[in-house]
Amino acid sequence: MIKASDKKLLVGLEIGTAKVATMIGEILPDGIVNVIGLGYCPSRGMDKGGVNNLESVIKCVQYSINQAELMAGCQISSVYLSLSGKHISCKNEIGMVPISEEEVTQSDVDNVVHIAKSVRVRDEHRILHVIPQDYAIDYQEGIKNPVGLSGVRMQAKVHLITCHNDMAKNIVKAVERCGLQVDQLIFSGLASSHAVLTEDERELGVCVVDLGGGTMDIAIYTAGALRHTKVIPYAGNVVTSDIAYAFGTPLSDAEIIKVRYGCALESLISKGENIEVPSVGGRPPRILQRHMLAEIIEPRYIELMMLVNKEILQLQSQLRQLNIKHHLAAGIVLTGGASLIDGLSACAQKVFHTQVRIASSINTNGVTDDIKRPHYSTVIGLLHYGKESHLNNEVDIEKGITIKGWIRKVNNWLKKEF
Repeated sequence: MIKASDKKLLVGLEIGTAKVATMIGEILPDGIVNVIGLGYCPSRGMDKGGVNNLESVIKCVQYSINQAELMAGCQISSVYLSLSGKHISCKNEIGMVPISEEEVTQSDVDNVVHIAKSVRVRDEHRILHVIPQDYAIDYQEGIKNPVGLSGVRMQAKVHLITCHNDMAKNIVKAVERCGLQVDQLIFSGLASSHAVLTEDERELGVCVVDLGGGTMDIAIYTAGALRHTKVIPYAGNVVTSDIAYAFGTPLSDAEIIKVRYGCALESLISKGENIEVPSVGGRPPRILQRHMLAEIIEPRYIELMMLVNKEILQLQSQLRQLNIKHHLAAGIVLTGGASLIDGLSACAQKVFHTQVRIASSINTNGVTDDIKRPHYSTVIGLLHYGKESHLNNEVDIEKGITIKGWIRKVNNWLKKEF
C-alpha cells in the first residue's frame, strides 16, 4: 500500500455529532478535487462538537480512516481536521503600518496582518484563523491585493476566528491516537463555505448555514469578505428528539422517520397520508398521519432559522453603522445533513424573506455522486481548503527557488567579473 504523501493527496476528516467522515482527494490540473477514497462511521462519543468519550471517538475515527484507505489504496499520515462547538467565536480587527518602501511589498502585508491579529483573545482561547477582509492605502479603501501599490501607510481589516484550547486539544488527541498528524485545524463553517459557495455569492453577500446533528455553523460574507462566524449548539438532533417524545418512539427510529417521511412545511403534506411509527418496550407499531409529523418538525425548523436570522440582523446593523455593505443579495445557502428534509427551502423563506437554496458541493468529482450531497459539505470543504493551502505553499516554494536562482546568477556574474 502506497503512502498518500507519495502521491501528494489531501485528506479531510470531519468528526461530527452525527457522523465521522474521511475523504482522500487529489487535485486535478483544472483545480477540481477528485475524491478517490471515502470512509464513513456513525459518530459515538461526540456532542455538539465536543468530545465526551475519547475512546469511542478514537474507534470511530479509526474505522472511518480504514475504510477510506482501503478504497483509495493508500496509507495516510496526516489530515485536515474540522472543528465546531459553541466555544468558537469571532471578532473583526484592524491593523495599520507605515509602508517601508515606495510601494507595498509582501513583507508590508504580512506585517499589517500580524499587527491586526496581535490582540488579546479570551482566556483559554487561541486564534484558529486570521482571514484578511480588505486593505486601505492612505485614502483608497476596499483594496483586495495591495502588493505593488504606492502610498504612505496601509491598513488591514481581518476576521479572527478563535477556539477554546482544551476543546481543540481533545479532538486533535483523538486523531493523534490513531497514529495521524493534523495538518491544520479548520472551523467547520469555513470549510463548508469553501465547498458550496461561488465567488459571485461571496461578493453579492451570502449566509451559509451548515445544519449538522449537534450544531449549526454559520458564515456570513459581504463584498467578498468573511464578516461573521458563529456556532449555534442546536440543530437536527433537537428535531429528532421532538419526534421521539411526541410519538413515544426510540431516538434511532425517530431519526429514520424524520429522514424518510419528514417535511419542514405542513402545507405540502396531503391529508390522509399515513406512516408507520415503531413503539418502545416491544409494543406494536402504530399508524399515524404524516401531517402530524410535519406539525412537530415545522415549528422546530422555524425556531432554528430564527436563531440564524437573529445573527444576520445583528451583523447587518453593525455593518450599516460602519458603512460596510450589509445586504445579502445572494440570500441564504443551507447545507449539512439536517438540510436534507423536504420543504426546508420554502420553510426557511418564510423566516428570511429572501432566496434560499439547499447546496451540494461544487468543483468536486469522485468515486460516487453521493459525495456531492449536503451531508459531506464540511469534509469536501476541508479538501478545498487544503488545496488552496497546498497551492499557496507551492507558490512560496517557487518564489524561493526563483530568488535562489537569481542569487546564483549574481554570484556567477561576480566570479566572472573578478
